[in-house]
Amino acid sequence: MENSHSASYAAAGVDIEAGYQGVKLMRKHVERTLIPGVVSDIGGFGGLFAPDFTGMKEPVLVSSTDGVGTKLRIAQLLDKHDTVGIDCVAMCVNDIICCGAKPIFFLDYIAIGKNIPEKVADIVSGVAEGCVQAGCALIGGETAEHPGMMAADDYDLAGFSVGVVDKAKVIDHSAMVPGDVLIALPSSGIHSNGYSLVRKVFDVEHADLGLYSGELGCTIGEALLTPTRIYVKPVLACMEAVTVKGVSHITGGGFYENLPRCLPDGLTAKIDKASLRTPPIFSMLQSKGEIPERDMFNTYNMGVGMVLVVSQADSATALTTLHAQGCDAYVMGEIVSGEERVVLC
Repeated sequence: MENSHSASYAAAGVDIEAGYQGVKLMRKHVERTLIPGVVSDIGGFGGLFAPDFTGMKEPVLVSSTDGVGTKLRIAQLLDKHDTVGIDCVAMCVNDIICCGAKPIFFLDYIAIGKNIPEKVADIVSGVAEGCVQAGCALIGGETAEHPGMMAADDYDLAGFSVGVVDKAKVIDHSAMVPGDVLIALPSSGIHSNGYSLVRKVFDVEHADLGLYSGELGCTIGEALLTPTRIYVKPVLACMEAVTVKGVSHITGGGFYENLPRCLPDGLTAKIDKASLRTPPIFSMLQSKGEIPERDMFNTYNMGVGMVLVVSQADSATALTTLHAQGCDAYVMGEIVSGEERVVLC
C-alpha cells in the first residue's frame, strides 16, 4: 500500500505502514500452513476456505476460540515471541478434537502497544507452526495497534479455529461404562493455564528467568515458556483405530473441572496418582508456592495434557497407535461407578 500513509494517525501513535510491513514479513510463515481448501490470500477482508466434505453424510462444523493468557508476560520479559503462537493454536484445536473434529482453519488476533513488524512476524511464525502441527490453515488475522491503552512492549494474542466432523462420528459419551480405561497423553509442561499464579510464585518481574536449573534441565524461563503440545494428529489417528468414548483437554481448572466434561452422570474418573508422569516444574511450583495438592490438580495439567477414554479391549491398540504417532501415552486410571466425578488414589 505505497500511497497509504496518514501523518495525523501516525502522530496519534498508529503506524499504518508498519502494519503493511508486518504482513509482508509474515507471508512466508502463513504459506507454510496452506492446505487444500484455502481459496484466499492474506490481506483480504475475510479468509476464504472451501471445505471438502467428501465421505461425510452430515458434516458438522465445530468452533473454538481462546487466548494465551498471562503466559505472554513471560514471552515479553524474555523478549522471545516465536512460540506463544503455538500456545494460541493449541488452546483452540485441542478443544476442537474433544468432539472428534478435525481443525481445518485458524485466524489470529494480535492487540499490540506498538506495531514492530519484526515482532509481529515472530508472533505469527509461532501461530503458523501451531497450524502446521495441527494440519490446519492460517487463513487470516488482525493486528491492532493500541497506543495509550497498552504499553509499547505489551501485546495480547487470541485465536479462533473451525473444524469439521461427520455427525455420526461425534464422540458419544453415553457409550462409556465402568471398566473403561483412562489414557493419559503427556503434556510438555504447564501449557497455558494458571500463569497468574505461576507469575506470582516465581516473582517473574524480579526473578532471573535466565537462571539454569539442574532440576529442570533448562532455565526457569525456558521451562515456563515451553509451548503447549498439540494433540490433533495422534488423537485423530487413535479415533480411526478404535472407538474413543471420551476426550478431555486438561486446561484451566485441571482435572477436577475438565474430566467431568466428558463423563456421563453416574460415572467417576478414578486416577492412579502413582502412574502420573509429572514434570519437575510442577513440584517446583507447588513447593515454592506452598500450594495444596488439590489446588494443583484443580489448576494445572500435572503432566497430562489430554485424556482419552477407551474400552479395556481397545486400550492396547489405542496405546500402540498413539506411540506410533510419537505420543508417549500411558494408562492413568479407569472409569468406575460413582457420583464424585474425579477421584485421585
